Amino acid sequence: MLFNSFEFFLFLPVVFILYWWLVARRLAWQNGLVLLASYFFYGWWSWEFMGLLFLSTLLDYLYGFGVASSSKRRSTFFLWLSVINNLGILAVFKYYNFFATELQSMLHAIGLETNPVLLNIALPVGISFYTFHGMSYVFDIYRKQQQPVRNFVDYAVFVSFFPLLVAGPIERAHHLLPQVQRKRTFSYPQAIDGCRLILWGLVKKVVIADTLAETVNVIFENSATQSSSVLIVGMIAFSFQIYGDFSGYSDIALGTAKLFGFELLSNFRFPYFSRNIAEFWRRWHISLSSWFRDYLYIPLGGSKGTRYQTIRNTFIIFIVSGFWHGASWNFIVWGAIHALAFLPLLVLNRNRQFVGDVVAQERKLPTFREFRQLLGTFFVVSLAWIFFRAPDISTALQYIARLGADALNHPSQFLHLPQYISCFVYILPLILIDWHFRRNERQLDIPFPKWLRVIVYLVCIELVLFHLNVESDFIYFQF
Repeated sequence: MLFNSFEFFLFLPVVFILYWWLVARRLAWQNGLVLLASYFFYGWWSWEFMGLLFLSTLLDYLYGFGVASSSKRRSTFFLWLSVINNLGILAVFKYYNFFATELQSMLHAIGLETNPVLLNIALPVGISFYTFHGMSYVFDIYRKQQQPVRNFVDYAVFVSFFPLLVAGPIERAHHLLPQVQRKRTFSYPQAIDGCRLILWGLVKKVVIADTLAETVNVIFENSATQSSSVLIVGMIAFSFQIYGDFSGYSDIALGTAKLFGFELLSNFRFPYFSRNIAEFWRRWHISLSSWFRDYLYIPLGGSKGTRYQTIRNTFIIFIVSGFWHGASWNFIVWGAIHALAFLPLLVLNRNRQFVGDVVAQERKLPTFREFRQLLGTFFVVSLAWIFFRAPDISTALQYIARLGADALNHPSQFLHLPQYISCFVYILPLILIDWHFRRNERQLDIPFPKWLRVIVYLVCIELVLFHLNVESDFIYFQF
């Protein structure tokens, strides 16, 4: 079931009414309803994989008791069992075909012919997210930061809570489980904040991202014949398409959770207002980057070892992050580009330069230096997005090569407005609105009189309904 579907627009109010008016008196009933709603939500589009979700949840629930053992050997054994189980599920459903075909290519290069058996199965939506939920729970128990949960329903709600089930944010047990285990009471201000987030998320996804997708698809599918100016438009348009698509999903997820009394972790903090790559990754897909930091980078030694070890750990985390997104060399190259962009900051000890502050914190506009930093970071990020969007590395390299060559051969093209420039009608308002709210990603209360706010909300609803002619998947569903 998609957030941008009419089925969800019926599902959400029904569950909301049942939750607050039928089962609100008892916590066990609340959690039971949330769990049933979550499996119904997941099974609506893929009932075949509901068993896999349940099995993954059950195994990590049981492993948690073993990891909590006072015996270090027994605890470590169950920790590795959980890691092998979760990575094994990902390996089979997400990475098996990639490794099988790559091995075939390597053997072919040395004269050995093989015919590997490939799996003809769909990738279960959300598999990368709910397996990471389970692993974080087991890791936290191993670190003595979390006690095993006795109530299986409570734990299952943590893993499969429907707002975050298929595309995050990736929650932590110590943050979400206490909310699951605590009785929720209805809060009108919290519900209103949730509705604002849902509406703004739908605008970003349905109105902005899906409209930009039409332009992006045309440009990328015909990149070999497009002019440099058009390719630049395509690159920028995709940067905002993926941002509107994924941050829109996160806004809807956070807003939906608020309707049921939950507060989820923030996943985006206006990443295109970052002054370097390090700040970008503190603002983009925050739940994933912090997951890799806590459960991979720091265990590898983080930045406490030698300079070589720190650089090695940085490359590992970025490349693994790229590979997490998909079983393709494109994503590995995408991660490597970010690692290379991050490397100078690490060497010069500037990777923690913009921690805790916001660009133009006390000003309406950035300084010229800040503006230059924003543009430079955005350019690097957008260039890397080409590898993310293109079907293969060869196409991505051809896109970049033509972008540069055509610009040198026909510089006069930049004296005229390029084709598809109309897509900026959707990009510029998003930039301006984000800039206004950049100090707090959760505070969307418009400082207008009440009557004017109502008009703004009605216009947004009308725009969503007008553009809601085709249900389109969210980009991160494929991961």
